[in-house]
This record gives sequence, structure tokens and C-alpha cells, in this order.
Amino acid sequence: MTVSSARLKVSSHSKKRFVIALKYDGENYYRYLVATDLTWRTQDIIQAYTLRWLIEVFFEDWKLYEGWGREAKQLDEEGSSRGLILSLLFDHCLLLHPEQIARIESKLPAYTLGSLQRKSQMDVLLEFITSLLEFPDPGDKLKELGELIKDVFQLMPSGKHMIGRDLGRLGPTASLKYCSAG
Repeated sequence: MTVSSARLKVSSHSKKRFVIALKYDGENYYRYLVATDLTWRTQDIIQAYTLRWLIEVFFEDWKLYEGWGREAKQLDEEGSSRGLILSLLFDHCLLLHPEQIARIESKLPAYTLGSLQRKSQMDVLLEFITSLLEFPDPGDKLKELGELIKDVFQLMPSGKHMIGRDLGRLGPTASLKYCSAG
């Protein structure tokens, strides 16, 4: 990655800003970050910027796996806030899932909500089939189905739970306070 930064007067803002230019290997164009707090270091701003994608991961889980986006019963702001509240409550419930608790206690990334949800659905289905098959020797077929479910429905580690990620300092640097002067 190529990085260049400077504290510059930005005419359109009529203020001094911290401007950072980034270009990853293989890219042709720079992308720019503009920070208002001039006391941060370049490296800390870049590390903080990478956290921006965590919200994208949340939205992916929220829309694709939980179905709140397409199953909203109310529209507009009220409908979207209720869907978000339901989604977060559901997320909290699945934090208590035994496999999720084991991951968190082992300091491993938590599983994605979507993979836990699919796994739980299959566990319920298997339990239902087991209760229906109260006949002699249905066990072989159930074991086969159980192994298929384990192979098809893999639990996937999540990047949004931040286990083992270095967040940097994410704060002002005292020696750079002089740069805040306009």
C-alpha cells in the first residue's frame, strides 16, 4: 500500500484538514480520507478506517441471513427501526447459543448469525424427525442425515466481533496538538 498524508487548508471546508491518500497494490487510483481531528497519526486514522467495514458485515447479516430487509411489516423509518431492534434482540439471543459461548470463551471469532441460524434450524429439524421415527431401527437413517447436515451447514467465523484484532491507539497524540491551529 502507498500512503501519503498532510495537514492542509481545504478551501471548500475553509479549514485545515488531515488529508490521507491511499493506493493499494494493483490499484490505479488513490482514495482519500479527510479527518477533522489533526491530532491523530496517519497510521491510527488508517487503522480506524478499516473498522468502517464492520457495519457492512452487520448489514449483510441483517439483510441476507436474518431476512429483516425483505420481511418488514412496516415501512419507512418506524418499520426499519423495529426491524433493527428485532434483529439486535435476535443477535443477543444467539450470543447465548452453546456453540457461540464456546467460541467466545475460547477467544475465537464468534460465528456469523446466519450460520448459527441455519445450524439451529437443522438441529430442530433433526429433533423433529427423531421424534417422528419412533420405530425399530430408524437410527441408521437418522445418523446418515445428521452427518449430511454437519457437512452441508458449516458454521463460519465472523469478522465483525473483533477477536484478536489490533485496533491501534485510536486517539489524539499530544505532540500533534500544535497542528490543530488553523
